[in-house]
Amino acid sequence: MTETTTTPAKGTNLAFAYVTTLFFAWGFVTSLIGPLIAAVRRVFELSYAEATLTTFAWFIAYGIASIPAAAILSRLGYSRAIIVALVTMVAGCLIVPIATIVDWYPGVLIALFVIASGVTLLQVGANPLVAALGPQKSSHARLNFSQFFNSLGTTLGPLLAAPILLTGGVFAADAIITDPATRAESLRSIDFAFLAVGAFFAVVAIFIFTARKTINNAAPVPTAADRVSPLVALKSRWAVFGALAIFFYVGSEVTIGDLLTNFLHSPEILNVPLAAAGSMVSYYWGGAMVGRLVGGLLLLTKIKASVILTVNTVIAAVLCLVVTQTSGTTAAYAAIAIGFFNSIMFPTIFTLTLERSSAPVPATSGLLVFGIIGGAVLPLIGGLIGDHSPTLNPVFYVPLIGYLILVGFAVLSARAKTHGIAGPVSGGH
Repeated sequence: MTETTTTPAKGTNLAFAYVTTLFFAWGFVTSLIGPLIAAVRRVFELSYAEATLTTFAWFIAYGIASIPAAAILSRLGYSRAIIVALVTMVAGCLIVPIATIVDWYPGVLIALFVIASGVTLLQVGANPLVAALGPQKSSHARLNFSQFFNSLGTTLGPLLAAPILLTGGVFAADAIITDPATRAESLRSIDFAFLAVGAFFAVVAIFIFTARKTINNAAPVPTAADRVSPLVALKSRWAVFGALAIFFYVGSEVTIGDLLTNFLHSPEILNVPLAAAGSMVSYYWGGAMVGRLVGGLLLLTKIKASVILTVNTVIAAVLCLVVTQTSGTTAAYAAIAIGFFNSIMFPTIFTLTLERSSAPVPATSGLLVFGIIGGAVLPLIGGLIGDHSPTLNPVFYVPLIGYLILVGFAVLSARAKTHGIAGPVSGGH
């Protein structure tokens, strides 16, 4: 297929700025899962596998909601679909205090599923929209720049949430976990965190509502091909391959991020208090933030995206191997450093796939976001390994395998034919 040209519509840069705020929003809430796992594990007295069900509930939503989300995007258009997504996320946050009041862990899982369903719709719309809001040649850099703000959210999330979720109550030095008052204090901390996040989503929804005309005017005009069933993407080999790559990338990244608090806290690694270990997880996500800034503004404008992806996936695999074979600060710093090399993977895989897929953009985007279900599957496997191992080091074999598969995707993408992500952009819908 030949590459199409993209003529930016009036207000494209302003629309890009508005949409980029969404990346921060879903990055912030996603990063709360790590400290939340450590919190619910102690509050509800769970095993690692049971605690990682929080991750499962979150990321299984991508598998269930992604294809319907693509259909919603095609029907409602970008701005209205984004607002629906944000309202859904607010509703999910309001379910959390209901679940904790009745002291029902499955209720927390339901709330996380609802929030993640809204995030799924956000991702289905925002990722291809950012890729289309500007010249085709800079789509990789543009999406990486937006993902920088996603990483800013994931960096700030643990810093703000860990002191709230992992101090006081059952985490106090002299706490008696079975004491109702002690458990109630920790449950109220969970409530406070999610009610605050819900209020933040409500503000963002109002912000996007006021900017809806600007977004609509700059967004790509939907074609008849865009309104076909999202399942049509299954006919594209590269759409399926890209979804598989997203599956292993997200699963690998989340397996590390979600168990990193307990990993750093363990006596064999840093032996620091749980709250301190939870705050240190921000370094892992912060590395991704720095990497996306460097990648989006400097490297991806000068070096082929497939080359950078190859280098990063190889280094991430090596670091995982180091963690499996060492302990103490060496293992800790190697695990944290993986975040930097994760940085450009998601947006680069996304745009590489959009350029190579023969399916319409909304359908391809829906299938790619479906691949995020890897964040539900691989951490659960990691949790089971952690429950049956004397240390958490063997858990890193899971992302090691994931990164090796991504090396293959990167190498093959360099040889594949490409085409434009979007057709002419003018007007709105």
